[in-house]
Amino acid sequence: MATSYDYAPLYRSSVGFDRVFNLLENAQRARSISDWPPYDIVKTGDDTYRISIAVAGFTHDELDITFQSNLLTVTGKKQEAAAEGYLHRGIAGRPFEHRFELADHVRVNGADLSNGLLSIDLVREIPEALKPRKISIESAPGLMSAAPAQIEEHKAA
Repeated sequence: MATSYDYAPLYRSSVGFDRVFNLLENAQRARSISDWPPYDIVKTGDDTYRISIAVAGFTHDELDITFQSNLLTVTGKKQEAAAEGYLHRGIAGRPFEHRFELADHVRVNGADLSNGLLSIDLVREIPEALKPRKISIESAPGLMSAAPAQIEEHKAA
């Protein structure tokens, strides 16, 4: 039995988090029955991640990685092989599709297929305009010294 959550109370006390709530609701709804092929998501550094997917038997040409609008999609479609000659066929070659919602400013840095593992490296790059910056506090000595001089000019006039 799947547990569902009601986010309505959060809508009443927050502004601008619509995308987060939509992601949570979609994650509950879109949870696939099959998590095949298995995968790992690892945080490899402060702003770097790696998704590793077990794709035994798939070649470079049978895998496709697409990134668009914060959605990373990995699909695999195996060429049909002749079924003759097999006494037992235990290595699954069925088509698959995995979708990963990526946060803002996370981009794909590269992908590698080695030893049956497809590794996708991700990096979060926050633009300079969005990084915290130090604001200097200036006193206004020019304003304080200008005021008495202006008063003297008005008295002389």
